Amino acid sequence: MKQNSSTKESRTDWEKLEKVSDDKIDTTDVPELDEAFFRHAKVRLPAGKQLVSLRIDRDVLDWFKQQGKGYQTRINAILRAYVQAHTP
Repeated sequence: MKQNSSTKESRTDWEKLEKVSDDKIDTTDVPELDEAFFRHAKVRLPAGKQLVSLRIDRDVLDWFKQQGKGYQTRINAILRAYVQAHTP
């Protein structure tokens, strides 16, 4: 099992979780996916991203890169939050 690559550090003890057998995991709160579910299910793919050339101050880009893998996704998330905050 791979650790989630989100921007927040995971507090999950992945090594401990890997040692738990499937029959020990409580799934009673997860509904069964029956035939009716799959009959009405639709595949929804996320919208594609547009490749752009963008000029960013070197120190700003360096800061994002220092945060590790996924820095472009974080820049996109920050820009999206800005748009949402300024959209009526």
